[in-house]
Amino acid sequence: MNGIEQVNAMPPQEFLAAFGDVAEHSPWVAREAASFRPFAGREAMIASFAHALRAANRDAQLNLIRAHPDLATRAKLTQDSSKEQAGAGLDSLSPDEFARFTALNTRYRERFGFPFIFAVKGATRHMILESFEARIGNAPEKEFETALEQVCRIFRFRLEDRVSP
Repeated sequence: MNGIEQVNAMPPQEFLAAFGDVAEHSPWVAREAASFRPFAGREAMIASFAHALRAANRDAQLNLIRAHPDLATRAKLTQDSSKEQAGAGLDSLSPDEFARFTALNTRYRERFGFPFIFAVKGATRHMILESFEARIGNAPEKEFETALEQVCRIFRFRLEDRVSP
């Protein structure tokens, strides 16, 4: 785990190598966040990642959201996504639970045009399913905003795992 002093001292390519995967398949977020260095602390670093996402245009935001995998999928996941989904028990679903997630993923994608985003760290599969059921009825703009909020939570969890306070 790096301290903030080490993070601030990293050359740009080293920073990108260390944090370019915090935003799912979207290293541009880390590249933009790096421009706010030196960070006063880990919270400032987390805020810089969120700011980079929020300052991007809608197409870039949508592409980042679409880069996330469906929850409980059997597709190849990034190391972070695999660990996070396993922590929520999504790697050990019963056949009925897997079928329910698959059906919800399909309905959600058809309705919104992007995958359901939920920062699963610390959540149970039941909490995730409840949120899925509640959010699938949201208006598209509200759900887009909720997806961005969840992406920012994912940034927080991933950076807290990599950078000491």
